[in-house]
Formats: sequence, structure tokens, C-alpha cells
Amino acid sequence: MTGLPLIIIFILAIVVMIFMISKFKIHPFISIMLISLVLGIIAGIPVVDKTLEDGTKISGLASVIGAGFSGTFSSIGIVIILGALIGSVLEVTGAALKLADMVIKLVGEKNPVLAVELMGWVVSIPVFCDSGFVILNPIRKAIAQRTKESSVAMTVGLASGLYISHVFIPPTPGPIAAANTLGIGNNLLLVMALGAVCSIFPLIAGLFYAKFIGKRVKADDEVGEGEVVKTYEELVAEYGKLPSGFSSLAPIIVPIILMSLSSIATMTKMKGGFADMINFLGTPIIALAVGAGFAAAQLAGAGKMDKFYDITNDTLKTVGPILFVTAAGGVLGKVIAASDMVNYISEHATVLSTMGIFFPFLLSAILKSAQGSSTVALTTTAGIVAPLLPVLGFTSPIRVTLVCMAIGAGAMTVSHANDSYFWVVTNFGAMSPERGYKTQTVNTLVMGVAAIIEIAILSFIFH
Repeated sequence: MTGLPLIIIFILAIVVMIFMISKFKIHPFISIMLISLVLGIIAGIPVVDKTLEDGTKISGLASVIGAGFSGTFSSIGIVIILGALIGSVLEVTGAALKLADMVIKLVGEKNPVLAVELMGWVVSIPVFCDSGFVILNPIRKAIAQRTKESSVAMTVGLASGLYISHVFIPPTPGPIAAANTLGIGNNLLLVMALGAVCSIFPLIAGLFYAKFIGKRVKADDEVGEGEVVKTYEELVAEYGKLPSGFSSLAPIIVPIILMSLSSIATMTKMKGGFADMINFLGTPIIALAVGAGFAAAQLAGAGKMDKFYDITNDTLKTVGPILFVTAAGGVLGKVIAASDMVNYISEHATVLSTMGIFFPFLLSAILKSAQGSSTVALTTTAGIVAPLLPVLGFTSPIRVTLVCMAIGAGAMTVSHANDSYFWVVTNFGAMSPERGYKTQTVNTLVMGVAAIIEIAILSFIFH
């Protein structure tokens, strides 16, 4: 099948996939793989490998699926595991708490909502937003108690900061997976830099909405109801002693420095053994491995090296589903690339190109709202969009990175009842689901729109 009928079948396939995941609660991995198989058959991809008379080799559907799956694992698997491992160690040693304290001291207690928002934004770079909220929630409550700030405003502010870096900035698995699928996995420094830049509008939007809704919605844990809240000192006491500022930052900063040096060496066309070493250390896998080494040293310094095995084991259990869903997204992208769909769209590119940067945003937002997972939305959308990048006119590294950012913006739009983060925020924020929709759901819509506006402006600048 080719042409417009194939496009219609593709759209229907995506709709069916969304229903399978959200309505029938079929695991995203199974849903995506099954849809990929059916779509490949309907698209007319040969069921076995073939060699044409002119010697051209055409991969069969089984080979296409295998290539999409293994290709994703070989390019991203280790990176995701190392990034998650670093985050797990930061949680156990209390370094995440130390990072939060550093941000609060930098911003000051006169701006508590901004403080927790930036605190969440920093911490969620290596730590999942769900666990980050759980870790930082006691600090949120303690700051709210000291400053008499609205508990809801503090909750929305913290949730905003955590969510923004979760969808924009590696080494969080979602952005890494999307970057690799889009072909910019070796340029993670650019992804990090643009992720930070594209955080500006949603950070501002999240801050204003937090203050706005904090005056209109009350939580069950508002200050003054007699609840005993842990002080910062009591939280520190639970860890014994927090790591130093350098030790807390090193697992995040060192990989960034190494990748920066590698980018500089490449741009300046350095040659020789020293340049080779810099480029080696600046490879994302190696840079994150070095970061993991600093995290292990931090763990040893805290006297908790005996927990390293369990931390690693738990991390592998956590990232396993992400890896498989990511690989399934790679399969879907490979099937799309092997079909005649890309050729047809290329011949009729005007319609899609007029949507430009909004196409990946809308697709990601639809997937996010339908099935709940930002990571699934990121990886699946990246797999769908990757073959279409030339059609959309996004070929340079910076423009492809903006596509990655647009997918991330869509992946936060919107968080509601089918999203685990929605329940983390509402439950730990002491709010009912109804209040959760007024706070978390509306806020993620506001931030997503703010983000795509900024990305669209940047896309116009870097046209």
C-alpha cells in the first residue's frame, strides 16, 4: 500500500495504539510492537529479505524490526542506565538534598516558590521527576512553614521545575532517547544547552501560574493546621552528613565538561593523541561513565558502598521498561522509514512543512495526553518524526535539536489521571484529584504552550 491510503492507515494505527495503551491498559511495549508489525504488513514491506535483479537488497519485515530494536539498544542503552544510576546514587547519599540547599541559598528565602522551582529543575536533570518530588517534598513543606507561603503554590512550583528538566535536559532518559532517535545522540551538549534555554519560558509560566493558583486553591497541609514538619536540620540528620557541594555536583558537571571539551576539540579540528583522548572522554557513554565513577566515589565517601549492588540492581529494574519501550519506538520509526510513506510525504511536503515545528509538538502532546508517560511520548514521537526531518526542513544539528525540544514540550502537555506524576504531585501535595486537575493539569498545559512558543521563536531565528 502506498500514497494517501497508507497515510490514513498510519493515522488509524496511531489512534489504535493510543486506545490500546490508555483504554485497554496494554503495555506500551506490546502496543507499539504490535502496531509496528501490522503497519509493516499493510505497508507492503516484504515478509522476508529479498534481492532484486539489479542487486538491490530489500530487508524483510523481521529484519526491519530487529534492526530498529537492536539499533536503539546499541546507541542508547548504556547511556540511559548510567544516567539513571547517577540519579539513584544522588538520592541515596543525600546529594540531591545538598543540591537543593545550594539552590535555596542562591535564590534566597524571600522567593520560596522560585527557590523550589529552580531546586526541582536542577535536581531533575539526573533524577526522575517522580522520585525527585518525593525527595524534595519535605523541604517544600519546611520552606512553606518558614515563609508562610501557600502550600499549593510551593507544590506547583516544585512540580514545574522537576517536569521541565525531565522532558528537556539529558541525562534524563526521555530526552536522551529522543536525541539518539533523531540522530543527535553524539551532540548531547547541544541538547543540554538548548534544553536549558528552552526552559526559560516554561519556568516563568510555571512560576506565575503557581503564584496565581496558590491564592485560589488550598491544600490539606496548609501551614497553621498543627502538622509537625521536619526542619532542614532534621532532614540532614537522616543522612548523617551531606556530601560537599563539589561532590554533589561532580556526577553532573564533570560529564558536561568532558562533552564540552570534546565539542571544542571537534570545532577547532584538533589532531593528535591528546585530541583523541578528549574526544574519547567526551563521548556520551564514556562521559556518563566518568560521572558514574564520581557518583560511586561519593557513595564510598558516605560509607554506603555496601548498598551499591542494590542501587545498581534497582536502577536496572527501573530503566528496563524504559529501554524496551524506547526500543519499540525505534522499531516503529524503522518500519515507517522502510515503508513508502516517507517518499509520498516528501512528494507532498508542503502541507507538513507549513506546520513546521508544531507538528512534532502536537503529535507528542496527543500521545502524552492519551497514554500518560512523558518518556513514551518522547521516544515514540521521535521514532515517528525521525524519518520526516528532511521533509519538515530540519536538517542542521541545531534545528534537529529544536525538534527534540518541541517533542519534549509536547511530552509535558498535559499531565492528568493517567500519568503517575499527577498522582505523586497531588498525593504528596495533599490535594484531591479535582484540585490536581486545577493545579497540575492546567499548569502543564500552560507550560507546554509557553515552551512551544519559545521553541517556535528560536526555530524562526535559526531558520
